[in-house]
Amino acid sequence: MSIEVFQFPCLQDNYGFLIHDPEKGLTATVDTPDVDAIMSALKKKNWLLTHILNTHHHWDHTGGNLELKRLTGCTIIGSGVDEDRIPGIDVRVYDGEETLFGENRIIIHETPGHTVGHIVFHFIDQNTGFVGDTLFSLGCGRLFEGTAEQMWNSLQKIMQWPDETLIYCAHEYTQANAEFALTIEPENKDLQQRNLDVNHLRKEGRATVPTTVGLEKKTNPFLRPDSVEIQTHLQMTGEPVEKVFARIRSLKDNF
Repeated sequence: MSIEVFQFPCLQDNYGFLIHDPEKGLTATVDTPDVDAIMSALKKKNWLLTHILNTHHHWDHTGGNLELKRLTGCTIIGSGVDEDRIPGIDVRVYDGEETLFGENRIIIHETPGHTVGHIVFHFIDQNTGFVGDTLFSLGCGRLFEGTAEQMWNSLQKIMQWPDETLIYCAHEYTQANAEFALTIEPENKDLQQRNLDVNHLRKEGRATVPTTVGLEKKTNPFLRPDSVEIQTHLQMTGEPVEKVFARIRSLKDNF
């Protein structure tokens, strides 16, 4: 069992991802940010689109659903909780369910916070996760519909994955996220080094995605509300981590 992931930039700062199972000849796109970019990527790889895996309903994630379904006849998989907002949905999935892509096992996790119906796809045999706008490299999604408590609970699901798990998030936000992270945990040596690495990658026009669970746990402030330095910096020593997380999210919203 194996998958190949082909990543490509689209729109202003989105990433598109094609997931290919060479044994079964299946290809999925994670969300549908840009039909032309997705079709161009499929042509470049000589793959035929068979599935759409939707993480959430926002236009830059589902806007191409119906056109791609018309062009390819693909099957659209999305959250049963949010089925009314996933155009063309065929298969409804729910928290904790296991589904198959070929013979590759995917665990579905509901991760409300950014939206109430957000889900992520964990390819457990490959230690690979596609997390949409729940977790970003050095960041997390804005709370457009859910609460800080919901988002913290959602992030903890991802934090339980093995440290080596590759994380594919939907946007290139890492450089700005690093700037913010350094304002609340400036003495974090891992974060300092990562900031240098990120700036080098971006200077060369290279992607900072994918990241890993382990790297995020060391450097992403949204996964570190239990950090003594962060709590001290925010004058919240000993406060519940949920409350610290909510404060970090509020500060980032106004950064």
